[in-house]
Amino acid sequence: MKSKKQLSRLKRHKRIKLRMRSSSERPRLVVSRSLRNLTAQVVDDSKNITMFSLSTHDAEIKTKFPAAGNLKAAQFFGEVFARRVKEKGISQVVFDRAGYLYHGRVKVFAEALRKGGLVF
Repeated sequence: MKSKKQLSRLKRHKRIKLRMRSSSERPRLVVSRSLRNLTAQVVDDSKNITMFSLSTHDAEIKTKFPAAGNLKAAQFFGEVFARRVKEKGISQVVFDRAGYLYHGRVKVFAEALRKGGLVF
């Protein structure tokens, strides 16, 4: 059974997602977090496909941060994610924080993406 906190986040996510407009030129970047890890994926809503996905379980990140539940790991993850997405030819995205507050690891991740050259 989901807690009240989880249900509130899901309700917030649904409400936010209704107002988001993504396209093939500007796909949606969805962030998901747990206590120890972060996951992000770039989704094209018009075709219903995931264009790119990465998590802190990746070998490059795991070697530097075995447990990625802190701000430094989130910043490094954002830099790696931005670099790899740019290699795929994606430079503009719509940032979807999935109902999480724009605070802490989500905020640091977003700032690292901007620093890496992604526009949102």
